Amino acid sequence: MKTKSLGRTGLKVSEICLGTMTFGNQADQPTSFAIMDAAEQAEITFFDTADAYPLGGDLSTAGATEQIIGNWLTERNARDRIILATKCNGRMGPGANDQGLSRRHIIKACEDSLRRLQTDYIDLYQAHAPDPTTPIEETLRAFDDLVRSGKVRYIGCSNYPAWQLSEAIWTSELRNITRFDCAQPRYNLLFRMIEDEILPLCRSYGVGVISYNPLAGGMLTGRYREHRQVEQGTRFSLHQAGDLYRKRYWNDAIFEAVDQLAQFLEPRGKNLTHIALAWVLAQPGITSAILGASRPEQLIESLGGVGLTLDPEEQQACDEAWFDLPRERDPQIARR
Repeated sequence: MKTKSLGRTGLKVSEICLGTMTFGNQADQPTSFAIMDAAEQAEITFFDTADAYPLGGDLSTAGATEQIIGNWLTERNARDRIILATKCNGRMGPGANDQGLSRRHIIKACEDSLRRLQTDYIDLYQAHAPDPTTPIEETLRAFDDLVRSGKVRYIGCSNYPAWQLSEAIWTSELRNITRFDCAQPRYNLLFRMIEDEILPLCRSYGVGVISYNPLAGGMLTGRYREHRQVEQGTRFSLHQAGDLYRKRYWNDAIFEAVDQLAQFLEPRGKNLTHIALAWVLAQPGITSAILGASRPEQLIESLGGVGLTLDPEEQQACDEAWFDLPRERDPQIARR
């Protein structure tokens, strides 16, 4: 497992980041503990979560994922071994100020996350998505206060389009306050739109990139090739989130692209999951790929793509999978 610097910072993170949004819904606490144990054994020292997780939950479950992670960190005495990232913005209560990126909500959200995670600092604190109702300077000054207080070490953003990330960087430069040192966009060989603007921007300004959905929500594992039916308990069936994932990936063009790529790889003795993950890790500007699981064996299997090198023909096949797909006219930035 390689370690990389997070953007221009001195923070070192593993090239695989453990995604935890299944914890508390698709995975109960014992299963979640087993997944985190497997991750640490595989030298994954970078964990990503969010206050609103688990995915597919509601207000009654918001925060459950962080609580499970906090329990594991405490029971395993692992806090100093793990680079811990979490996010805020998601709805955490019924009130008007129980979501968003206002100073009021950010400060409260951070305090609540610290309590659930059972720690006194967060390594990487991220805006889960842009908040169009709050000026970016207000958001960044709240993050800056958290960094200065020692409760947060670095800040970042998730699901920001290039123009808003650029605005945030320049606001930080102009006001001499803490800036976003990483971005967390959706990226896989079936969705490469960030290559147009976000990746060049991040490379130019020394912003780390932590890509999510490297396996396209499970489509690039090939599990849906034979039976194109939504399975209960998967991301495609979850409350609210299922609609988002079906919109992203559940269509004939995606199924055909996955099938063609798998047919190309099978005679070569290559695993589709491994190739898909290796492809993401090899792309210029990618710091780490977020890999989630609902079972420990699922995580272990996916990790076979770490350290794998694609030959020119395999690279071309991956490129063709994307080039042949119809383009989204108006892709929506949506948090997981």
